[in-house]
Amino acid sequence: MSGHPARHCAVAERVIAGGLATVNANAAEELDIIQFCLMSVSIENSKIVYDALKRSGVKIISALPETWLVHLINMADEDPETTLVRITREEEAIGISAGAHLAGLRSALLMQNHGFLAAINPIVSLSFLYKIPLLMLISYRGHMGERDPWQTQGGRLTEPVLKALDIPYEHLTNAADVPRQIAQAQTLAESSLTPVALLLSRQLMWKD
Repeated sequence: MSGHPARHCAVAERVIAGGLATVNANAAEELDIIQFCLMSVSIENSKIVYDALKRSGVKIISALPETWLVHLINMADEDPETTLVRITREEEAIGISAGAHLAGLRSALLMQNHGFLAAINPIVSLSFLYKIPLLMLISYRGHMGERDPWQTQGGRLTEPVLKALDIPYEHLTNAADVPRQIAQAQTLAESSLTPVALLLSRQLMWKD
């Protein structure tokens, strides 16, 4: 496997998002690249995040495939006590969480920050308007240490948009603080009946 790590993980993200059907004739090399990138994502810290979601009573998780989230998604998929809803657009997750709330179930949304930016309309017109709590875990791509040029613009806009919408948010950077931060975010989302965002940092999710 040769070339820059950013190129490796760009290929991995394309295959993870599209499924193995997108693997081309160089299948063996692409599968090696996927394995390289998955090994770079911290499974230990992913488990800390997932266990904290479970302790907070989350029963439904909506997610769209993304490299930093792959272990979290797999953990939800393999857990018989959790319902994983695989979405094709991040906007769908807002409606799923609205339905879960009306049914008395706690939910969480896993998305990349570019996906959050794509989901602004239902956040405003559904969650804000009808007082639907959202617990959003957002992989903070395009921030310090980002290697992929195409991720950088979304990284620059993530926090300004959160602030403009007056959505409370925190950075998840220290594994020891994650259980407390997730529990507190869940509590705030339910008491305020509004979205709350937790930004999954490179420091937490990635093993450089």
